[in-house]
Amino acid sequence: MKPTLLVLAAGMGSRYGGLKQLDGLGPHGETIMDYSVAYAIEAGYGKVVFVIRKSMEADFCKHILSKYKDRIPVEYVFQELDVLPAGFAVNPERVKPYGTAHAILVAKDAVKEPFTVINADDFYGRDAFMVMSKFLQGEQDAAHPCFAMVGYKLQNTLSENGSVSRGVCTANEKGQLVGIKEHTHIERKDGLIQNTSADGEVTVLQGDTPVSMNFWGFTPLFFEKLDAMFCQFLKENNDNPKSEFQIPTVINYFLQSKAADIVILKSDAQWFGVTYQADREYVVQRLKEI
Repeated sequence: MKPTLLVLAAGMGSRYGGLKQLDGLGPHGETIMDYSVAYAIEAGYGKVVFVIRKSMEADFCKHILSKYKDRIPVEYVFQELDVLPAGFAVNPERVKPYGTAHAILVAKDAVKEPFTVINADDFYGRDAFMVMSKFLQGEQDAAHPCFAMVGYKLQNTLSENGSVSRGVCTANEKGQLVGIKEHTHIERKDGLIQNTSADGEVTVLQGDTPVSMNFWGFTPLFFEKLDAMFCQFLKENNDNPKSEFQIPTVINYFLQSKAADIVILKSDAQWFGVTYQADREYVVQRLKEI
């Protein structure tokens, strides 16, 4: 069964200052999503599903969807505040959607096959799609599913224009993920890569440390757990208008419950993205080289 590519494209892009998902950064006006879709087609993916906001629909259909419709089956779904399970209402003070795990959940009716989750505004490299496609098309133990993530070297994911947040991964001897710790202020300083915590504690990190850049591979079982977990999240957090239901929360559930193994896939791909407006020039130059 050919896997599906699920592209999370509903983000606000607040630090960048605009809808960076629609920014033409390539030498002929290509968006970063154009590269992801092209690599997915090469790697044997059978469908692409985009998660967007209703306010983006017209621009998305005009500038993005029209490029792909003759190359690969494409669908899109909406991540909105009111896309909630029965019995729940939106907190009137909430402004932003509920986070990346909620973005995956809204696609459950459009995705019935093994699937890859990526961010729309991140460049992941051709090899990442190849290794993930091979994994997702392999045999699975229905009684004990196995998910995957592509692990990137921390040194290949930094911005020269500010600090970044990264999920730093630890693995066991089998190459399986055993934990992710979010570091929210990583930067190069004095020749070192270091994270500064909220209380000012500085931790030096190695350049080859594997980090998660939200390149995940799941089976449809993932949706079943998401449903139950999102309901529990709303029960506990709906009074907080800034609370978010994020992918790492769900991943940690699978790690702690041992309901699934999560393999860290090795890849030679290099990641880059536009976190800040100042990153744009660097990305444009890299895409010219590619």
